[in-house]
Order: sequence, then C-alpha cells, then structure tokens
Amino acid sequence: MNSVILGTGAYAPDRVLTNADLERMVETSDSWILERTGIRERRIVQSGQACSDLAIEAANRALLAARVSPSDIDVILLATCTGDTPLPATACLVQHRLGAVRAAACDISAACCGFIYALAIGDVYIKSGMKHVLVIGAEVMSAITDWTDRNTCVLFGDGAGAVVLGRSVDESKVLSTHLHANGRISDLIYVPGGGSRDPASDDVLQNKRCFIKMRGNETFKIAVKTMEEATHEALKANGMVPQDIDLFIPHQANVRILRAVSQRLGLSEEKVMINLDRFGNTSAASIPLALDQAIQDGRIKRGNKVVMAAFGAGLTWASAVVQW
Repeated sequence: MNSVILGTGAYAPDRVLTNADLERMVETSDSWILERTGIRERRIVQSGQACSDLAIEAANRALLAARVSPSDIDVILLATCTGDTPLPATACLVQHRLGAVRAAACDISAACCGFIYALAIGDVYIKSGMKHVLVIGAEVMSAITDWTDRNTCVLFGDGAGAVVLGRSVDESKVLSTHLHANGRISDLIYVPGGGSRDPASDDVLQNKRCFIKMRGNETFKIAVKTMEEATHEALKANGMVPQDIDLFIPHQANVRILRAVSQRLGLSEEKVMINLDRFGNTSAASIPLALDQAIQDGRIKRGNKVVMAAFGAGLTWASAVVQW
C-alpha cells in the first residue's frame, strides 16, 4: 500500500512586513536584504494570533481540496518549533478545533525539515493501514526572532501549509522520503534559552537567549552541501537523474542557497519553485506553502515527479519524491 497527497492548503497572516518597514526598525536596507536573501517581504501574525490559528486555516483548506472530513482523519502530525505552548502539543489544539474526533495528534520538532519528517511518518502510517493522515507545517517565527538583530530579523516570516495523505489507488504516490541529522553541529542554528537546560527567567529574557541564533556563513555552506546530497540520495533511490525532476521545491531559506543548489543539480529556473521573496523563511511551513502555491499556479500536473529538499536546525536535512 502506498500513500498519496489528496489535497493541499496554505495560509499566511494578512500583516505584511516589508524591507522598507525593517529599514525603520534596524540598520539595514532594502537593497542589502534583497541582494543577500532574495526576500522582499514576509507575513507576520497579528496580536493574539498563534501557531494553531495558522495551522487550522491551512488544514481546513487542505481537507476541502482533498474532499475529506475532519472526522475521517486518523492522525494529525504538526511540524513546528513555535507551538502555542510548551505543553500540550499544538496538534492536540488543532485536533479539537477541527473536530477531528477520531484523530491521534502530536507535534514533530525538526525545524525547517519538520514538514518532510512529518510527511515521512505520515507515509509510514498510511502503509501500516491508516486511511487519512493530516500533515501540517506551521510556524510563528516572529515569536522567536530578535527584532534588533539585523542578521536574523530580515529572514523569518510566519505561515502554514498542510497536506492530506490517503491511500494511493494508481501511480500517484509518495515514492520515497530520506531523513538525516547531525547533532554535533546543533549550535549553527538554535534558541539557547527557555528549555530545561536554561529555563525561562528574567535573565534569559534580558539577555535575549529566548531568540534564534545563527552562524550564517557556516550555515550557508552546510545548507548547500546537505540539500544537494539529500536530493541526489532521493533521485538515486528512485532511479532518477536531475533531468527527471519536473519541479524542485526546496526549503525557502535564502535565494543564494537555492540558486547554488539548483546550479549544482543543473536545474533551470522554471523547474525550481521559489516564493521566499513574498514569505521569507517560514521554517517547517516553507515547503508546504510553496507546494500549495505550485498547485494553485498550475506548475504541477498529473504524472509529474516533484522533489522536495530541506535543511534546518538540529542539524537536520531531508528529501522526498512525490509522483503526482
């Protein structure tokens, strides 16, 4: 038994934060941000809007597209590193508000690779006999962003994307998923405070240890290397070469990373899905946001082979191949 993506959905908050807005907040410029990241604007939650709110919007749209009722969902997997609260899992809040009364629910924490990790788990659940799995990537990265740090605050945005997995009845299916991690270099991208190692305190807040930290130059090199390797691994597992890719959907981190990976793979621009200019880096929401846009734009057609690849904090990296 194989799994297939029955429907996709996405949601981004209404509030737009442009590079011009950031110019008034920190010492930066639109040209500097655009040249180094490719980002023009990003979406930011309104006051009181949380991860579960974004996840529910994306999930409802995916369920509608899949023509699946919430009561038919067996399990909800929510990929996020910015859940509503440390406890309970935000997926449980989503389960209740969706009315998915039969569904088990849990969060998956793998940062920017979270969606592919959750997709891989969902694929196994379908193969084990479940009928429908709701996979969501949702993030409120603005909640862990230091808006006085010009090196990181220009990168991140908020959003959510979702897919409904079901049983494949034809050649359309998830062909393979590939997951990796290396905790030895976990300090490349991390939030040092707020957990059990360095619990929430006045000192954590005052010294901004509750915000994301990143070693940009080192991250760039490893990101290009791991995404290229993960993509080649996925292609080899399916007897494919880069020319067989109909659409490549990479994690939307930085346009220079995406261009470097695409060039190494020998992919033309029309084969690479890029939307980070409008949304920035939305971590686990990045790939499902881009996937849904590609569907809406008609860039994915019946029989197409879609390859997804990501890297993220952990350090994690992952890839997946889906035949539409």
